[in-house]
Parts: sequence; structure tokens; C-alpha cells
Amino acid sequence: MPPSYEPPYMVPAANAEKKPGETVAMRHFKFVDKLVDHPENVYTLWEMYLYGNKIGGNKPFLGVRRKENGVAKEYVWESHAEVRKHIENYGKGLVKLGLTRQKALGIYAVNRPEWTMTEIACYRQALMIVALYDTLGAEAIEYIVNQTEMEFIVASADKLKNITRLKAQLPTIGTVIIMDDTIDSADKQQAEQEGLRVYTFKEVEKMGEAITEETPLPKPEDIATICYTSGTTGVPKGAVLTQANCVASVYAAAAVGDKGTFAAVDHTDVYISYLPLAHVFERVAQFLHVYRGAAIGYYQGDTLKLLDDIAELRPTVFCSVPRLFNRIYDKVLSGVKAKGGISSYLFFTAFNAKKAQLDKTVNHWLWDRVVFGQIRQKLGGRLRFILSGSAPVSPDVMDFMRICFSARVYEGYGQTENFCGGCLTITDDNTSGIVGIPFPCSEIKLVDVPDMEYLSTDKPNPRGEICIRGNSVMREYYQVPDKTAETIDADGWLHTGDIGMFDSANRVKIIDRLKNIFKLSQGEYIAPEKIEGVYQKHELVAQAFVYGDSMQASLVGVIVPDKDHFSAWAKKHAGGEDIYTSTNVKKELLKTLNDFGKQSDLKGFELIRSVHLTADEFTIDNDLLTPTFKLKREVAKKVYEKQISEMYAALSNGRAFN
Repeated sequence: MPPSYEPPYMVPAANAEKKPGETVAMRHFKFVDKLVDHPENVYTLWEMYLYGNKIGGNKPFLGVRRKENGVAKEYVWESHAEVRKHIENYGKGLVKLGLTRQKALGIYAVNRPEWTMTEIACYRQALMIVALYDTLGAEAIEYIVNQTEMEFIVASADKLKNITRLKAQLPTIGTVIIMDDTIDSADKQQAEQEGLRVYTFKEVEKMGEAITEETPLPKPEDIATICYTSGTTGVPKGAVLTQANCVASVYAAAAVGDKGTFAAVDHTDVYISYLPLAHVFERVAQFLHVYRGAAIGYYQGDTLKLLDDIAELRPTVFCSVPRLFNRIYDKVLSGVKAKGGISSYLFFTAFNAKKAQLDKTVNHWLWDRVVFGQIRQKLGGRLRFILSGSAPVSPDVMDFMRICFSARVYEGYGQTENFCGGCLTITDDNTSGIVGIPFPCSEIKLVDVPDMEYLSTDKPNPRGEICIRGNSVMREYYQVPDKTAETIDADGWLHTGDIGMFDSANRVKIIDRLKNIFKLSQGEYIAPEKIEGVYQKHELVAQAFVYGDSMQASLVGVIVPDKDHFSAWAKKHAGGEDIYTSTNVKKELLKTLNDFGKQSDLKGFELIRSVHLTADEFTIDNDLLTPTFKLKREVAKKVYEKQISEMYAALSNGRAFN
């Protein structure tokens, strides 16, 4: 079906006032008069949970894969009713241990049922959830724990050693609750020697079983969570999000589903939880399913086994990030090319036929069965919709997902600072390259950025920094009022740092980043993420880091080749030399990539002129990626400082390679 609605999709807010140097505040076309805040008689996350719990009843709620001799088997489930008993008793147990309202509770684990149960128990007891994760590093964990005066951490058993090792730097931590049923006796003994009390999740739950008196219920203004941003520079900042902030964002996602401009989630849906719960994208996506009484199946904890988990769970909803979609895109297309012949011809015939009809439908009666059925099975075979978030997805990849998986594909946009309540694309609008229109809990405007020549008066489309105001915007950054004042202005507008454009249908398009922009010596502005996105679509490239210097006239790049395709290709050009250091391999790769870049409409000054190859992937573990898989540019610059200098030195001497 074509979109059920006609543009414009954003309209000026009721009684909106336009100021010089900015656009008027714009809202979702179905929610013009009032920004949504909460469902009727539902004001807190605990009440939101109770609503979903009543719908779910005795149907499956939380599921994990049964293990037999270390091998993952089928999913086993506990019902909504069973899980509620765990949550209520566990919450009472936390209070018995000494946790009181609005105290910080750290959660240090990958996604698993105990994470979600701890989260909901904290909402009931008005505790503040503070997620910790390995990639923060010891220094950042120390900063967060001490800033929030955290006394309790709930962790998986494998994290106990790290907490014990850091105990001297974490004087406030007194209690660790382990999610697993058993704890290594040596690890426990060592922790207790350092002065820590150690309990299992079930022991704390048992403590709460006999307690009959009830603690006061949470209030909308209570802090629900402090989410520390995994920024690329400086110490992490803690976004303070109240129960009301979080309810507004989750309810907004449900409200657009009810209005038909987004997918409607209900109790029949099955969701795969694998994106880190430490981040707001997964927290909102998962709690939408909690609120609707749906089922949540958890991955095994290893992203390398994710597709196996998906094949077993067969989810109806899949939320992910561009990095995974890019991998699927690369693997499918390279597999098709490798087959060649009639198989390849059939695929591209079907692909192009569906692409020509994408403005009308993502389905085709013949090609979906004959060509795309096997591909669809890679994600379980019964997906209703896919949602991408955390970073922009290239239009080619978005189209590919719609065509190959015959599913509606949405793109979301938001920040930690507004609990993900930014923008969503519209049902059946398969226009590529946009992030849609505001969540109905938010309004949006563009503000001039004269230095970068982005103006709200630009023709034919206004451009500028995206600013968001609404019910999901954080209260503040925890204990750093100067940073809060830099980010949220006196009128309550959150300044995102992203450069956007309102297109002809009044949809938001992200076109740049305020900070990730640099100027070459000849005055050309460069947006490296766009260029990296192009290069990373080539089958020879797994990852790319594009760097430019304002004192230099050209760009250089660090490329992590795709191991599956690069080796055989490179050996043809290496002449017996090491394929990663061979001058001829670099020369041929540079030519191949820049030919590809030109086909993808990169301008001459956007092409890299020298390349360094490395087999070492950019990962969260080596600190080159944030936990949401964004490249840490300042870190990458330091790591590859020597190679960058050598590339520029070679270019100044008239050579592409040193």
C-alpha cells in the first residue's frame, strides 16, 4: 500500500511563535494541539508495567534458551503472572537490604531477564537505575559510582571480579547482587575480603517473600534512571530522566501505533532483546512491549550467535543498528554475486522489480516466494516490522531490508537526553534518507548555524541545528549545571548537535553533525560519516575511518578490509608481499574504492587520496567504538596518529603511499 496519509507530515504547533534565525516549532500532524504525556490514569513506569501485566496474564513474557551440555536449545518461558511475583518480592528484598527511595542502583550485565526484572522492581520502589558496562572503562565506572554515591550493584557473575578489583576506588559500594544462581566460591570469598556483601538474585527475592507491608508508590517526578552518555570525549554525563519523561516516550511510540503512522505492538508480538539495555533505544523498545503485554526473548549474550537465536525465537519485531544491517546487506549481496549466472540474474531482476514498486508496497506475490523466502528466514521468517536507530542508515541499505525481508522498515532518531523521543518514519512511507517526524511527545525546530552556512531561510528547504522540546526531555545532567545550560536553553529546547533539513513533505532529514565536520585547507567542508558510509558499502570494506586536516588539501583513510572478500582479491595484486602492507594492493584498493565513491556521487574533494590497511577491527573493546557502535574519532585519531602523519608526508612528496 502507498502511504495512507498525504503530506505535510509536520505542521506548526498550535499557537507557535516564530523567532528570527529559526523555524517555527513543528509537531506530528496527528498530534498538533497537545504533546502527549501519559496514558489515561497511567503516570509512572510501574503503572505502565501493571497495564501490560494485566493484558499478558498467563501468556509467555520473558524467555531464554535452555542449555544442554553448553549447547543452546529451545526457548523456555515464564508468564507475565509468574514474573510479577519475582519482581514484587525482589523489590521488597532490595528495600530490606537497605535501599531507599531515590538511591542509585547499578546494573552491570548484558541483557537477560534479571536485568528487566531489576529495572521494573526499581521503578516500583522509586530507585534510580544507573547502568554500567565494560566499555566505560575503570576510570568512567569509578566516576559514575562515586558521583551517584552508589551503594548497590546488581551484576552477572562474570562481573564480580572486576567490581572486587575496583573496590578501593569505589568506597560507597557495599553490596553486590549476582544475577546467576551460583557464584564461584573463590570470587565470593575475595569480594567479601574486600568488604563486600554478596547475594544472589534468588536470595534477595526470598528475603522479600515474607514482607507484607507496602512501601509508597513512585511519583511521576521521581528519577527513574540516570543514563550516562558514552561520548567520544571527556567524562561521561548523566542524563537525569524522570518516570514522567520515560512514560512520555514509551507512550508516544504506542500512540503513533494506535494512530496507524507507526507499527502497532500488541500482546501477540515477540521481541528479541539484544541491543544493550544500558542505552535508551533498547529501554524504550523493550518497555513498549512490556506496556503492550508482549513476549521478550533474550539473546545468549554473544552477538556472533544472534542470528541463531533469531532463527529459534522467530521474532515478529526486530530493532537493531546500522552496523548489523550493513553486515547483512554485505553478506547477502556478496553471496549473490559469488553464485553468478541465472541465480544472480533472478535475484537482481526480482530486486529491481520490487524497488520500482517501493513507493506502493514492500510485498510481491511471486518474488517474495521464489527469491526472497530464504533470505527472510535469516531473521526468523515472521517479522512484521524492523526498526533501526542509534545512527543514520544509508538509503540503499534501508531499501534492501524492505525488499529482501518484505517487512515494514522504520528509522528512529533520538538521544539519551530525550529518552529516544525524537523522530520516527511513517508507516508505508518508504522514502529513503529521512528520519520521519517528531514523536507526539516532542516538537522540533531548526536553528541557524551561520558558520556552516545552514540557515532556516534556505531555499527550497530550511536547514539548521535540530532542537527538540517536550515531555521526554531530561531534567538535567546529573550534578553538572554548566553542561545542562549548554544543552538545554532557557525555553526548554534540547540542542542536539545534529544538522537537519525539513524536506518538501515536512519530514526531517539528518544532513550533518555540528561537531563531526571539518574544513580542508582549500575551504571545503567535509562530513566524514557520509564518506565512510559510502566506502563501507563496498564488499572489500568492513570499516572505514576518514580523516582530514585543515592544514591539508586532501583526505586520508584507515580501512579495515572485509576478511571474507579481501584476502583472495588482494593476493592477485600483492606479488607475494604482505597483503596489508603491499603498495600495489593499496594502490589498487584506492582506485577501486574511489571509482565506487564516484559512482555513489562523492565529490572529488571527498575521495581519500591515501590509505592505511589494518586487520584490527574497530570495536567497543578496543575503545574505537562507543557502545552504540559510533566511531570515537578522537580516539581513532590518536591510535592512527603515526599512520596519518606518514600518509600526509607521502602525499606532500608526490606519493600516495609511504
